[in-house]
Amino acid sequence: MKVNCDKLVMAVLQGDDYPDVVRDLNEHGFYVTLLNSSGGFLKKRSVTIIIGLEKGRLDDALGILKLHAGERMEASFQPGGVGMSAVPIQIRKGGIVYFILNIDESGNF
Repeated sequence: MKVNCDKLVMAVLQGDDYPDVVRDLNEHGFYVTLLNSSGGFLKKRSVTIIIGLEKGRLDDALGILKLHAGERMEASFQPGGVGMSAVPIQIRKGGIVYFILNIDESGNF
């Protein structure tokens, strides 16, 4: 079976988010290549996902990426001072950066 691949999506997301993303992409017929990486301000673990697909399926793939790896707010507790209880704060977590590359008929970018 020949699959026409005219788009290449490279998505960088937090390492904690990738299992759900990959599972959902696979369940919807997308095959992915994973690259482990790290970087950013806190040197957090991240994963780069590479997906080759037809342009007609691009919105489906991006929807899955955003569903599981989109930016969200999470409660965290900052230690209080001596004799004080921890203070709850909201921090941003997750998020995704993606690049979409066109591939021509010969397979070149």
